[in-house]
Amino acid sequence: MAPLGRMYLWFPSEHALARVVALLRQHTLDFESADGDALVLDVEWSVLRDIVGPIRRLLTHGEADDTRVLYKPAGGALSISDFPTVKSYSQFALVSQSTWLRELLDARRYTSVLQPIVHAGAPERIFAREALLRGAERDGGLVHAHYLFEVARGCGMLAELDLAARDSAIETMARAGHSEALFLNLTPSAIDDPLAALAHSVAQIDRLHLAHERVVFEVVESEHAPDVVHLRGLLATYREAGFRVALDDVGAGYSSLNRLHQLRPDFIKLDMDLVRGVDRDPYKALIARKTIEIATELGISTIAEGVETPGELAWAQAHGAAYVQGYATGRPSEPIFGQT
Repeated sequence: MAPLGRMYLWFPSEHALARVVALLRQHTLDFESADGDALVLDVEWSVLRDIVGPIRRLLTHGEADDTRVLYKPAGGALSISDFPTVKSYSQFALVSQSTWLRELLDARRYTSVLQPIVHAGAPERIFAREALLRGAERDGGLVHAHYLFEVARGCGMLAELDLAARDSAIETMARAGHSEALFLNLTPSAIDDPLAALAHSVAQIDRLHLAHERVVFEVVESEHAPDVVHLRGLLATYREAGFRVALDDVGAGYSSLNRLHQLRPDFIKLDMDLVRGVDRDPYKALIARKTIEIATELGISTIAEGVETPGELAWAQAHGAAYVQGYATGRPSEPIFGQT
């Protein structure tokens, strides 16, 4: 039998401790309480690694940063020499989850869901579909893309996950038989070799007979991409291959607006926080309206993202957004393959 390791957890609050205790009881794992808000678990690593992720998702970002953890693979009591190896739970989860992510990718426990992007003036007409990555735990539990990419970024697997997400999206759209445009997320920081990355995507797109003009590469994290020259060159290679380009989260600050003349996209997505409640907040409304006006004058199509209420939809329609995306007009869903 594998030796039992010992895990020590020190929590920043009773509330965080109580939530983790409930989870451990749900998984029928034995533990002991220690002085203060602390727990001690004796458990094999093969068992422990399956709950590292659920515990991380249970904690807020602040709680994960403030929770301290020490894992001793061979078990045993604490000694002074152990304390330099104490980590925050955020650090521990990211490192340990590299094994979890590797298993998920190797077993292809991931898929893509498609969310419609509709014409603002006629929401019943679908213009495009954005592919969004979803993962699955071994027990079938859902893992959202945000967490997958957070883990991948922390353990050096961002490029691999980014590529897997695009492959899954292209395959899902092709198998579903939809005829609209496909928005594919593109993470610039994950791409070291633009030509190699493009060649791989083009091969996949051509193999599945998707016309290049139907594919829109949506640049995520465009606001935070530090090297504009690199990003501009990256997008140029995609345009030369016949694809279109979109920027996300535009309108959140001056630098995102500055990206318009630097990158000159075909589409922009208004920042979700800007769209949320835009019909009730005159400050948001002014910023969103001016962003739409600027983009329209530049010949850039605008997409109001995160539209969840009838009021937000009505505002987008009244103020010139070309397209709308959000729960008010369609949720992400797994396609019915063979559907046209």
